Amino acid sequence: MERHHVRRLRGALLALTAGGLLLTGCSAQDGGMSKADRSTDERGFPAAPEYDGDSGPDEQKNGDDSREFAPEPDLVSTFALDVDTASYGYARRTLAEGRLPDPATVRPEEFVNSFRQDYDRPDGNGFTVTVDGARTAREDWSLVRVGLATRTAGDAARPPAALTFVVDISGSMAEPGRLDLAKDSLGVMTDRLRDDDSVALVTFSDEAERVLRPTRVGGHRDEIHDAIDSLEPTDSTNLGAGVETGYETAEDGLRKGATNRVVLVSDALANTGDTDADTILERVSSERREHGITLFGVGVGSDYGDALMERLADKGDGHTVYVSGEREAHKVFSQDLPRNVDLTARDAKAQVVFDPETVEEFRLIGYDDRQVADEDFRDDRVDGGEVGPGHTVTALYAVRTARDAEGHLATASVRWLDPRTRAPHEESGGIETDALEDSVWSASPRFQVTATAAYFADALRGGDDRRTVLPGRDGLDELAERAEELGARTEDQDVARLADAIRQANRLTGRD
Repeated sequence: MERHHVRRLRGALLALTAGGLLLTGCSAQDGGMSKADRSTDERGFPAAPEYDGDSGPDEQKNGDDSREFAPEPDLVSTFALDVDTASYGYARRTLAEGRLPDPATVRPEEFVNSFRQDYDRPDGNGFTVTVDGARTAREDWSLVRVGLATRTAGDAARPPAALTFVVDISGSMAEPGRLDLAKDSLGVMTDRLRDDDSVALVTFSDEAERVLRPTRVGGHRDEIHDAIDSLEPTDSTNLGAGVETGYETAEDGLRKGATNRVVLVSDALANTGDTDADTILERVSSERREHGITLFGVGVGSDYGDALMERLADKGDGHTVYVSGEREAHKVFSQDLPRNVDLTARDAKAQVVFDPETVEEFRLIGYDDRQVADEDFRDDRVDGGEVGPGHTVTALYAVRTARDAEGHLATASVRWLDPRTRAPHEESGGIETDALEDSVWSASPRFQVTATAAYFADALRGGDDRRTVLPGRDGLDELAERAEELGARTEDQDVARLADAIRQANRLTGRD
C-alpha cells in the first residue's frame, strides 16, 4: 500500500455500511454472535461490517437488491498488530553516527510503539481498547489514536520458556557493539532465567553449528555460560544455514506447554549459502504453522539488514528489536525477553470503522506491511500478530472530518485468539467528535509523545508534499523543543533521547 494512500470502498461494502449491517466488536467471547446481536454495542457504536465467508466484498448480498453503487470513500481500516521497535532503534543509531537513515527503513508505527503509554490494562489475557484524538493546525484534520494494551507482565505465572539462540558469528560481527554485546547480554539473561526454562545455542558463519543442545537451566547455568563465552567471530554470513539449524534444534527441544521460541541475533547481512530471502522465510513460516515456534529477532550493527529481519519476524509470528548499546541490550535480554516469553494473544488484528456521517477520509500512519483485507478481520485462518503481556500497540490515524461534524467519529475493534485454546475474542471502544482535544499540543502528555514520534518518522521519510505529509507537522527544530519539554514533563529518559535524535536529524538536514 502506498504511504498515506486514501483507500476507496467498493460499492457493495458501502451498501452494507449504509444499510446498517454493522457489527459490534464487544467481547464476542464465543466468536459466533448473530447479526442482530452485533448490530451495535451498548453505547450504540457501529463496528466492523460482517462478510459472507464464501465471497469477497464485491459479491456480498444485500437482500434481493442488485443495484450498483458509485464508489465512495473507504472508511474501514484493518491491519495485523505489530509490536516491533527495530526501525526506531536503528534510526537512532544511524543518526548518532552522523547519517540520515534510509527512508525505506523508517516505519512510523515502530517509532510510535517505542514509547511507554498510559492505557488502562485488562486483568486477564486479551486487550483493552482506548481511543482518543486531537485537532491539528491543519483545517478539518485531526489525529486519532487507537491504543491496545495487554495485561501487566508477571514472571511468576508464565509458562516455562524453551529458547533456541541462533547467533551470528560472521566476520562482520567482530565490530565492537555486535558479538561482544550479544555475549554479554546472553550471559546476563542466563542468570535471569528460571530453573525450569531451557536454552539451546546455535552459531552460524559460513556454516551452522549446534554449540549447545537444548539444556534445562537448573543445574546447568555454568555450562550455558561456558557455551556463550566460547563464541568467536569467524568468516562469512550463511544466514539460511543458521535459521535452518536453529529451527531443527528448536524442534528437538520442543516442549509441550512451554513457549518455544527461536531468538536470532544478527546484523542480517546474508552473503553466502542460501541468501534467497523467500526460501529462508518459507522455513520460518512452516515452523510457525506446524510447531508453534515463534521468532524474536535482535538486530545489531551499524550496517544492518533491516528489511530481511523484519520479514523473518513477520513470517515467524514474532517481532524485532534493534540494540545499539549495552543499556538497550541488557533491557532486551535481561528484562523483556525473560518476562515476555509468554503470549496473551495469537493472530491479533484490529479494525477501525469511521462514521461516514462525520469523516471524509483517513490515513493510517504506518503499518504498510501489516494490512489485512477488511473482509478477513473475522477470518481466523488469516494470520495476525502475536502479542505478549506488558505490551501496548498504538495506531495513529490522520482523519479529515466533515465541516461542522458532530456525533460518532469511529469505533475500533481488536480480535484475537486465545494462545492456548485458540478461541476467538473481541473487544472494542469508540470516540465522538466532541471528545477531540482542541489541539494536539494541549492533549495528554503521552498523546503528544505519540504525535511527536509520528511526525519525526514522517519527516525522516521525506514527506514534504502537503497532500501526503502528516497534517499539522512542525519543523524538526520545533519538534525537538516539544520532545525536550515532554521528556522533562514525563520524566522519561526515552522521550529525552527522542529529542536528541530529532536535533541530530535537524543538523544533518541543514535546518538547525
